[in-house]
Amino acid sequence: MSKKTYSKPFLSFDAQITLLESRGLDIPDKARAKMYLQQINYYRLSAYFLPFQSRQDRFDVGTTFEHIIKTYTFDRELRLLVFDAIERIEIAIRTQYIYQLAQKYNDSHWQDDPTIFKIALKGRFGKIIDPYNDFQLIIDKAKNAKKPEVFIKHYINEYNTPPNPPAWMCFELLTIGELSRLYKGLRNNADKKLIADYFKLHHTVFESWLHALTYVRNICAHHSRLWNRDLSVEPSLLIKPQAAWVSSAYNNNKRTFYFLCMLRYMLNQANQNNDFTSKLNSLLKKYPLVPIKYLGIPSDGKGNLLDWSKEPLFL
Repeated sequence: MSKKTYSKPFLSFDAQITLLESRGLDIPDKARAKMYLQQINYYRLSAYFLPFQSRQDRFDVGTTFEHIIKTYTFDRELRLLVFDAIERIEIAIRTQYIYQLAQKYNDSHWQDDPTIFKIALKGRFGKIIDPYNDFQLIIDKAKNAKKPEVFIKHYINEYNTPPNPPAWMCFELLTIGELSRLYKGLRNNADKKLIADYFKLHHTVFESWLHALTYVRNICAHHSRLWNRDLSVEPSLLIKPQAAWVSSAYNNNKRTFYFLCMLRYMLNQANQNNDFTSKLNSLLKKYPLVPIKYLGIPSDGKGNLLDWSKEPLFL
């Protein structure tokens, strides 16, 4: 297939409104529409057009600018809900790292033992993966910073042996992506199992889910779209759940709703009194104009969405 020259012209905000109207979008309040286009930009909003267009560049009859804005706003609030859940899970994961391995090795500074980690190896694209030394570099950078974290500065000023702070301090330096890479870098599956068991997951599933958490966390942090998205990093299917889960109808792990199920499962292990279900339910009810099937909620084959709230996971 031969490539072509990009020839779409620059359009003023007024011209963008005219274009949308010519494609069948109902815009009763043009001043309000212009304000949103000035704030958000046409290209970013255009990702929310597609489910309202049965034909290319033609909106379905009855589609209004309000449909687009409500869907965009719903997606923004969904990201905030997801980001909050990931934060809670990330902190629980850090805690299990620190507690389980400090207890097993009876060592407050177990992160300084290279035998706990895999040896350096070549990963994708030839990149060297060295979990022990990568972690040590993070610690060294924190210790040598011009303005170190208060807890790092306190340790340096008060102690000279061991040279590094204890694990419960060092793990505060790690991002969720670094936690994910460090988990892959643990030498013994028995160590991985200690952490994964807390979340009632097999260690291979936990490793996959931790990678997915990192990926979606970055989507949220960069204000990218979660609604109507295929996930590039697909979390593993949970075939043998050890706690309340969803039926196999929800096993589309390419779509966002499976990830929401994953969040709920992990939150349930970290905090059984979490309010994720009620917040998700309230969000979906708040935006009745939004076609939520594009989250990946399955249907009964007759166009009716299944009632996810009655699945054991969400009760």
